[in-house]
Amino acid sequence: MSVLSRPSLIAALFAALVMAGSPARANLGSASGAPLVVIRDAETETLLRNFATPLFRAAGLEPNLVRIIVIRDDAINSFVSTGNRMFIHTGLIEKVATADGLIGVIAHETGHVYGGHLAKLPEIMRQAMIESVAALLIGAAASVAGRDSGAAMGAGLGGSTMAQRGVLAFTRGMEQSADQDAMQFLDRNAWSARGLLDLFHQLEGEEALYSDMQDPYVLTHPLTRDRVAFVQHHVDNSPYTNAPLPAGWEAEFQMVRAKLRGFLTPSSVTLARVAAGDNSAPARYERAIALYRLGHTTEAVALLDGLLAEQRASPWLNEMKGQVLFEGGRVREAIPAFQEAARLAPGEPLIRQGLGRAMIESGDPALLTPAIEQLQTALRGERDDDFTWHQLGIAWGRLGNLGEANLALAEEALLQGDIKAAHGFAARAEQALPPGPSRLRAQDIVNAVKKENRLGDEQ
Repeated sequence: MSVLSRPSLIAALFAALVMAGSPARANLGSASGAPLVVIRDAETETLLRNFATPLFRAAGLEPNLVRIIVIRDDAINSFVSTGNRMFIHTGLIEKVATADGLIGVIAHETGHVYGGHLAKLPEIMRQAMIESVAALLIGAAASVAGRDSGAAMGAGLGGSTMAQRGVLAFTRGMEQSADQDAMQFLDRNAWSARGLLDLFHQLEGEEALYSDMQDPYVLTHPLTRDRVAFVQHHVDNSPYTNAPLPAGWEAEFQMVRAKLRGFLTPSSVTLARVAAGDNSAPARYERAIALYRLGHTTEAVALLDGLLAEQRASPWLNEMKGQVLFEGGRVREAIPAFQEAARLAPGEPLIRQGLGRAMIESGDPALLTPAIEQLQTALRGERDDDFTWHQLGIAWGRLGNLGEANLALAEEALLQGDIKAAHGFAARAEQALPPGPSRLRAQDIVNAVKKENRLGDEQ
C-alpha cells in the first residue's frame, strides 16, 4: 500500500497536476516513490461514469468534459487534477462498503471541479515550494559554515513543514467548500449523503495516528470536526437520507468490487477468503477470476456460465468469459463471448479491442478484415489507445497492407512519445500508401515530427 507522509504531501499535490499530461497507460511516479498504474476496465469505468454523470449535470458540468481515471492503489483515496481529470483509487472502490459511499466521494470531487479549486492551487503550491527551497538553502549554508550536515536536513524539513501548513490550511477551506457543493449535488438527484458520512466515520479515527500510519485520504482531504459535523447535520435533516439509489446500482457496485479484488488480490488469498459455498454473485465472480488467474480455465468458465444463466444481458460477464478463454488458449471459443459482449455494449472501445484481438489471434485469415473493422470502431470511440493501434498494425500487416500497418504503428509510437519511431513508420507509410486520407495522415505525422524535432533542437 502506498502511504503518503506529511513531508511528501506537497509532492503529491504537485504530482496530481503533472499527471494531467501523462499517457493513459503510463506507470506514473507517486510522491512515495511507488509507481501509479492506471487500470483500464470497461465494467469499472462504466459504473463510475453512471454514478458521476448525474452529479456532473447537477453541477452544471458537461459530463463528456470530465475524465475519470482509475489508479491501482490499495489506499482509500481520490483526487482531481488539471484538465478536469478525476482519479479514483482501486482501494477506495474495494474498501467503501456500499455504492452510496463511493457516490458521496465522487460528489465531493465534483465539488472541487465545480469550484475551480485546481485553478487556485498552483500559485499556493509554487509559494510553498519557494519557501521550502529557501529554507533548505539557508540550512545548506549553515551546514557548510559549521560542517554540520544535520543542519541542512533539519532546516530543509522545517521549511517544508511550514509550507505544508499553508497548503493544508488552504486545502481545508477547499474541502469544506467541496462538501457543501456535494450535498447540493446529492440532493438534486434525491440521493443520500449517508455513505459519505460513513466513510468519514471510518477514517475519523486515523486523525490521531502518526502520519505514516494514516490513509492518504486523511492527508489529502483533511478531516475536521466541522466537516464531519456539517455532513452529519445534512444527513440528519435531508429528506433523501433514506432514499434508495437507482435500481441495480448497488448490485453492479458489488460486482465491480469483487472483480477488482479478484484481479488485485493474490488468488490463493482470494480462494481462502471467499468460501466455495458462498453462492452470491459477487463471490462467484471473484472466485472465477482467481481461478482464471491460476490457470484453471474450465472451472472459471463454469462459474461464469452460471452467472450468465442469471444475468444474460451482462456485457461484462460475456467480456470476462471471452478474456478467460482467450488467455486460456481457447481463442476461437472466446470470439462468440466477445461478440455477445460487443452486441450488448456496442459503444465500449475496450470490448471491441478484445474482440478484434481474438479475431487476429484465431489464425483464420478470413477474420482479419472483421478484426480491422472492430479495431477501427474502437478507435472511433477512443483514438488515444496505443494498444489498439498496435493490434491494428498487426492485422494490416498480416493482410499484407504494409502502408496501413506502418501508419498504425506510427500512431502507436506517437502516443508513446517515441518521436524517432513515429517518423520512421510514418515515412514508410507515406511511401507505400496511395493518395487518400491515410497518406495525408502519414504526411501529417511526418511534418509534425519534423516540427517537434526542430523545436527540440532549438531548446
